[in-house]
Amino acid sequence: MRIENATLADGRVVDVRVEDGTVEAVGDLDPVADEETVDAEENLLLPGAIDVHVHFREPGFEHKETWETGARSAAAGGVTTVADQPNTDPTTTDGAGFDAKAERAAKSCIDYGINGGVTADWDPDSLLDRPLFALGEVFLADSTGDMGIEADLFSEAAERAGEAGVPVTVHAEDADLFDESAIEGDLGGVGRDADADAWSAYRTAEAEAAAVERAVRVGGETGAQIHVAHTSTPEGVDAARDGGATCEATPHHLFLSRDDLAELGTYGRMNPPLRSEERRESMFERLADGRIDMVATDHAPHTREEKEQSLLDAPSGVPGVETMVPLLLGAVVAGDLTAERVRDVVAATPAEVFDLPRKGRVEAGADADLALYDLDAAREIRGADLHSKCDWTPFEGHTGVFPEWTMLRGEFVWDGDEFGEVAGENVRD
Repeated sequence: MRIENATLADGRVVDVRVEDGTVEAVGDLDPVADEETVDAEENLLLPGAIDVHVHFREPGFEHKETWETGARSAAAGGVTTVADQPNTDPTTTDGAGFDAKAERAAKSCIDYGINGGVTADWDPDSLLDRPLFALGEVFLADSTGDMGIEADLFSEAAERAGEAGVPVTVHAEDADLFDESAIEGDLGGVGRDADADAWSAYRTAEAEAAAVERAVRVGGETGAQIHVAHTSTPEGVDAARDGGATCEATPHHLFLSRDDLAELGTYGRMNPPLRSEERRESMFERLADGRIDMVATDHAPHTREEKEQSLLDAPSGVPGVETMVPLLLGAVVAGDLTAERVRDVVAATPAEVFDLPRKGRVEAGADADLALYDLDAAREIRGADLHSKCDWTPFEGHTGVFPEWTMLRGEFVWDGDEFGEVAGENVRD
């Protein structure tokens, strides 16, 4: 296959030849007899995005999401590789838990990695014997699944991961710095009538920065590679960089703030929570200038029925895997980001940090994981148009640029209307 007239993130207009699932050549390429040709019409061709932080909920919570529905949603958003987190049922904290998830992940239409988790009763010997994408997210405070751990166990886990050469991804919040008084008063009604701003006041910004500092200190002591998940504050980003760790930010911490909670209610409850508009703007500045290493979604779907509860009863988390790249390209259209920066934060840097040498590039020798975008076709994001089993989005009405098509190793997994019969693979196998 030859993809002709494709505009790369750096502005070059090139042809891309795909052979046996691999990018064979990039440049001004002459046609070959009987070769299939796809005209990109000078639209933007990006490497398939790598979302290193999703919760596809299976096994155990298939009413929220499955590997099939989550992977399709990812593909329709230009994502071709995901890393699933361990807080399923059973948890991915031992070899048997990993195997149970791996069996179900075989239904994925995109490539994937499976993370291992750490709890008081984890079995590191059997878990680290499996082909883990990473260890984590390791919860330094409780979130969905109640997998928060003590400091000594975190140090032990980091040491074991360092010895095994497995990265450690950290959910960094220090529960000792939460403000309990923020959730003791009137918290409003249910769903969108809840006072969700109280959740942001409760899980303080200071709690994140302190936990990041502790995580990077442990990383230095144990030799573990530390990656800070869903960093929500500029202070957290700066602490990660100062400590030699990498970090990710989520679309919801880049495009939403506490100013949106009056409308979102419990649909905007997540951990870590939304921050002030001032902090959001500072986060976006760090995204644009390179201080944030990558964007990952923390795709954490819940049903409407689960969200239609009081602030304290509703679960934390929002969907996002299908809207990550569209939102970032909407910022390109608005002049707030460059296409090269988007390429780096969703593909090139995740591939480098998590050692995926065949991913994240439109270059000869790379997997032909590709997505084509028409920057003139930006549209409003609507939950009803998305493909997650969770049929809502916190980004309703925001502007996004969705892919015209998405390709996994040279096969169309999404053609803009329908999904192809494509089988994903574990990137660590």
